[in-house]
Amino acid sequence: MSKISNRTAALGIMSALALGTIAAAPAFAQGGGTRVTARAQCSAGSQSKLTLAHDNGFIETEFEVDSNRAGQVWNVAIKDNGISVFSGTRTTTAPSGSFTVRRRIPNRAGVDSVVASAKNTRSGETCVVRSSI
Repeated sequence: MSKISNRTAALGIMSALALGTIAAAPAFAQGGGTRVTARAQCSAGSQSKLTLAHDNGFIETEFEVDSNRAGQVWNVAIKDNGISVFSGTRTTTAPSGSFTVRRRIPNRAGVDSVVASAKNTRSGETCVVRSSI
């Protein structure tokens, strides 16, 4: 099998695993690096978005949850290839009722598979969004 066929097969498998939970936007070059964005609906209607971008040996990571309600407290976790890169609490703010977590994480060898999750401490609503770069 050629390198292109192997890459295509691997991409197809990753896409199939993610299907149903995210809608990934096509990757595009910006500022000399690749940027990918994935979106997912949370368990009670909130929206989540994960954006990853290469930047000088790092991956700029941005995870956003939009519930349209200010003052909600969420427990948040971000993992890269199963390794925790962020764990903490965030509160949605006015006027949008959203929060954003930004982290600059090391670009590990090979594909970086990032999973961002959040759980509303009061309602129990959960958000999970995945993307790879």
